[in-house]
Amino acid sequence: MKGFDTIVMVDWSGGNDTGKTPRADAIWACVARQGRAEEPVYLRNRAQAEDWLVELFEAETRAGNRVLAGFDFPFGYPRGFAQALTGRDDPFAVWAWLEEQIEDTPHASNRFDLAAGINQRFGGKGPFWFNALKRDIEGLPRRKDGYENPFPEKRAAEEATKGAFSCWQLGGTGAVGSQVLMGLPVLSRLRKRFDVAVWPFEPLTGQIAFVEIWPSLTLGAGPLGQIKDAWQVQEVARMVSNIGSDVLARILEVDAPEEGWIFGLGHEADLRHAAAQPPKLTNDCFALPPGVHWTPVRETLDMLRARLSPVTPVSTVPVGAATGRILAHEVMAQRSNPPLPNTAVDGYGFAGGKAAGVHRMPLAEGRAAAGDAPGVVPQGHAVRILTGAALPGGVDTVVLQEDVTLSEGHIAFRGPIKPGANTRRAGEDVQEGAKALEKGIRVGAAEAALLAAIGVREVAVHAPLQVAVLSTGAELVQAGDAAQPGQIFDANRPMLLELIRACGHVPLDMGIVPDDRALLAQRLDLAAGRADLILTSGGASAGDEDHVSALLREAGAMTLWRIAVKPGRPLALGMWAGTPVFGLPGNPVAAMTCAMIFAAPAMARLAGQDWQEPQGFDVPAGFSKRKKAGRTEYLRARIRDGQAEVFGSEGSGRISGLSWAEGFVELPDAAVEITTGTMVRYIPFGSFSM
Repeated sequence: MKGFDTIVMVDWSGGNDTGKTPRADAIWACVARQGRAEEPVYLRNRAQAEDWLVELFEAETRAGNRVLAGFDFPFGYPRGFAQALTGRDDPFAVWAWLEEQIEDTPHASNRFDLAAGINQRFGGKGPFWFNALKRDIEGLPRRKDGYENPFPEKRAAEEATKGAFSCWQLGGTGAVGSQVLMGLPVLSRLRKRFDVAVWPFEPLTGQIAFVEIWPSLTLGAGPLGQIKDAWQVQEVARMVSNIGSDVLARILEVDAPEEGWIFGLGHEADLRHAAAQPPKLTNDCFALPPGVHWTPVRETLDMLRARLSPVTPVSTVPVGAATGRILAHEVMAQRSNPPLPNTAVDGYGFAGGKAAGVHRMPLAEGRAAAGDAPGVVPQGHAVRILTGAALPGGVDTVVLQEDVTLSEGHIAFRGPIKPGANTRRAGEDVQEGAKALEKGIRVGAAEAALLAAIGVREVAVHAPLQVAVLSTGAELVQAGDAAQPGQIFDANRPMLLELIRACGHVPLDMGIVPDDRALLAQRLDLAAGRADLILTSGGASAGDEDHVSALLREAGAMTLWRIAVKPGRPLALGMWAGTPVFGLPGNPVAAMTCAMIFAAPAMARLAGQDWQEPQGFDVPAGFSKRKKAGRTEYLRARIRDGQAEVFGSEGSGRISGLSWAEGFVELPDAAVEITTGTMVRYIPFGSFSM
């Protein structure tokens, strides 16, 4: 079966217009493509939702895209109802009947009266129930008192799904009965207007497929502060767009000719696995705009930033196991920090501040220490209190013990003391329910402390980025091995492996491959099967022995990025078996420079972090240089005596300069003349995601 280009998921509503302000219990929709979900769309009523769907389907049809559209209400009723209502065992007969009978405006509908009329056909005590109107309706009970249902209470899908509601209940939290009555007429009209196939009643050969979804099948309430319906449709859309064709085929193998079925029921593990997968990069993510020959460094970085996205799967781990991992979702505080108002010092607590002058107060019995449950201090009394203790009831101010005289059950001290002195407010650091950490942050010691303090037990994190490193060239031998005349030791691979490790990723050593195209293809296959990203050095230009770029070009997924940078040569960027490849120059200095400038932030983004911009500083130059326009230059440099000094030779073969340096001096692509004291931009090596 051909796959789907566009996924749209819709959370429906059977109620009336919900107003201009986005809110829960409204209609929400979300579009996703290739594992990337757009922002959820708020649709205030069914008329607006139908217009939005028509516009979307028309645009997708014109573009030749196949669409999978999910709606969160049953497509069929329990067995026997279609025959009893329409005389046919055909769910579409029910769709057409409801389309004719339902009257719907943004502010009113006849759904309750229509349900009562159906009930009257079958004795007036069912199958529908729950009248939500102020007026009584004959034949439609408000509750299940005296209720009788001539049909099964639930479909087989609901019987197999814990927590699913019967489609006969028209109102109440979680009920879907009104959504069915008000949703099927819309689907019936859309089915007539477009090339639509409805699962599981029809083979999905049309350009548009309708499926029934239930977001709660695999999703919970969602993050604090977000509208549940909006979050759920976004997550379901992203999840479904991540499903592989083989898994999708298994999910669609269902025999439910009359009742319908919930998409993914029985395949929850497959759905959760898809939900944890990030979007894969496409083969054209490295494509350059037409006519581009030499690309400035800033434009190169901007293009990488715009086109790259996380590729590592997501899992939930205990906070204690999250250190070093990257947060996949924002984290909301489960508890305020501090949870209760407390004292910042050892001293004596009482209520309110005190004016200037001497004050005497009776001392209450006992004391308040860190860890004690807060008691209550009588009005007008003070209590002994120790650093970190929660403030007892009746205490909001603390005077330092050094400022107090204690005698005969009283304390004396001199004012003035402001109300709230020497105390910490509850939640003054982080309030319960507030956002504590953004997604894309690597969890370090400070983040681990904050997560523990705000009561978070588990967090969603990205798996570590696996980066394969491969050196190419017949001239290379492993350091320490015997080198023949004309051969050199491979310096790039140990350099890149350590850079990857310093950036927090997992390096995979794929060794050296001679100038043998077939052997290189085999090694790339092996690397693609193990890694999320492949870094190669050498063979990335357009010469006879540049086999990396040649193989990527043969695979139909290679772009030679000619970047206006010195030191450096063109970067070969492409995909091999679905895995991105960065083909770095073979020269060690150029390879190190390009890896830090371009590959380090790209790796951070692929790993789930936000794009990492290196922090630079303007410092006076301790050197002189005249530079022509045309390329951004990176000089190996270090700071001494408050000035930036640069390595004595700019030769790109001088590896010793990398060890000597502690950062780069970045010179712009414009022509510049630098003399001692000229301000230049210095970027420490530690700023490059390391």
